[in-house]
Amino acid sequence: MASELRVNTLKDAAGNNSIATSFVAGGSVKAWHSFNGTGTVATRDSFNVSSLIDSAIGQYATVFTNSMSDGNYSHSGFSEHDGGTHALFATSNRDNHSTSTTKAGIDSFRGSDNTAVDSSQMTHMIVGDLA
Repeated sequence: MASELRVNTLKDAAGNNSIATSFVAGGSVKAWHSFNGTGTVATRDSFNVSSLIDSAIGQYATVFTNSMSDGNYSHSGFSEHDGGTHALFATSNRDNHSTSTTKAGIDSFRGSDNTAVDSSQMTHMIVGDLA
């Protein structure tokens, strides 16, 4: 038999620092992903991620295990190109994996000249409402 705990507010052990459970649920990261984007791409660790798509140089998509409620969620992350040359990463329609309820597209590129690059250290965080 499953248990259910219903509360409106959480407090620390001393009874201070209260926060509404709706704030905790609404502001929590709904998915995160750490992966190697070079060579044979591979997930290092993740939460609510079913797979990783590698479509071209610097173009990936994180596929969710549980869908988002709509495509209006926020996501961000960081990548670093081999050799220490920092790259940026952002969502874009440049690839075939634009944002949807089931996946979030990622472009990794050098900030100095917008050249697409595969990155060995990739992180991705998704915040919004689950379906």
